[in-house]
Amino acid sequence: MQRLTSAIYGCSGLELTDWEASFFKEQRPFGYIVFGRNIETPAQVKELTAALREASGDPDAPVFVDQEGGSVARFKGPHFRHPPAPRRFMELADTSLELAAEASWLNARLMAEELKELGVNANCAPMLDVVQPTAHEFLRERALGSDPETVATLGRAISVAFRDGGVAPCIKHAPGHGRAMADSHHNLPTVDAAQTDLEQEDFAPFRALLKEPMLMTAHVIYDNLDPKAPATQSSRIIRGLIREEWGYNGLILTDDINMNALDGSIEERSRRALDAGCEIICHCNGEQADMDEVAAAAIELRGDTLERALRARNAANKTPKPFDRPSAEGRLRELGLYEAQK
Repeated sequence: MQRLTSAIYGCSGLELTDWEASFFKEQRPFGYIVFGRNIETPAQVKELTAALREASGDPDAPVFVDQEGGSVARFKGPHFRHPPAPRRFMELADTSLELAAEASWLNARLMAEELKELGVNANCAPMLDVVQPTAHEFLRERALGSDPETVATLGRAISVAFRDGGVAPCIKHAPGHGRAMADSHHNLPTVDAAQTDLEQEDFAPFRALLKEPMLMTAHVIYDNLDPKAPATQSSRIIRGLIREEWGYNGLILTDDINMNALDGSIEERSRRALDAGCEIICHCNGEQADMDEVAAAAIELRGDTLERALRARNAANKTPKPFDRPSAEGRLRELGLYEAQK
């Protein structure tokens, strides 16, 4: 097994630059992530994902995307199907949780089929945040529900569908972002809910899906868990709550380390997250100076972390189970949840 370092990187455009290819060869990161700036046509995406793996000499490297549906969909028209927003499945659950779970599985299984064809084999989804009425609007369309049972049921259906399709899911944003009244892309949210309330509602979907291979943290301060550090940089939360109390044994990733909720240099942010118990630094913007700072903090994966990383990579490289795509599309049309390329 080759050396792997504790980072996921993006790249700047539709194809790799010479600098990026050289950087990835030297760094040998755990994986990569693609965004809208990296996506034009199916053929171009296939070439890019192949080039990323070739650069680090790592044919099994996970290539991630944020493909939730709705407002968070990197693959969309005119060349790709634009999946419905998670909120649509939450609305169906108000009528029938069973139907919503079926539709969630079908849509996610179709998403896995679409991603796998492009060389993308890991998805930063499902989002397990139990959204509250006071939550920032950026979370509402993305939420699977406002109660723990709905979120856990739909989240499980999505995760199973991804794994059935050979795409590794990454549940997020632990320990729960659904009470945040600020957008962590821009500001640091603070949640003052009592720990008993967090345990009964926010934590419940995560505890129901602890067998999933990867988990992404929240850039949120929880006053009654650790008033001094956001979850991503809190040993009390990463080691104390998620590892010890919950017993989670999958790989722990940060949310994008470049988000404005965090302070300090990119290197300082990365080191604090690793010191707190996060195992993979996720850096997304593809900017050379920032990537150099992540690389300065990144460490080689060893021991238990390496074992968890290999399990996650195995989930991302499994052969998909048989799938009747036309039937799935037909059923989603019946439920009003299929939208063709547009």
